[in-house]
Amino acid sequence: MTTLKGACHCGAVTFEADTPPEPAKRCNCSLCRRRGAVMSPPFLADALRILSGESDLVLYQFNTRTAKHFFCRHCGIYTFHQTRSNPAEWRVNLGCVEGLDAYALSSAIADGASSSVISGA
Repeated sequence: MTTLKGACHCGAVTFEADTPPEPAKRCNCSLCRRRGAVMSPPFLADALRILSGESDLVLYQFNTRTAKHFFCRHCGIYTFHQTRSNPAEWRVNLGCVEGLDAYALSSAIADGASSSVISGA
């Protein structure tokens, strides 16, 4: 298993996740379109370890409020989320991973826009 090490922009939040970087994924829901993140493959919650800055994380939820999106309260960088399609699974923002160019990875598009309950969400 690959262990990815990452951090937000200011370094307040650091984490590790036991997951390979590929297959990477993007999503076309309203939030993901705006943040432009490239996401890791899904993994179970116990594969994510917050090494520092857990109290610096801010939770954002929208639409059905099932998914949990976490951001650094200082620099605003989106670090990881609990998924809506399967709340037992998580994904990390590959742009936060040390030594990895997330934009160089091939990434499929998840059709999150079609699963929105609220129009435009």
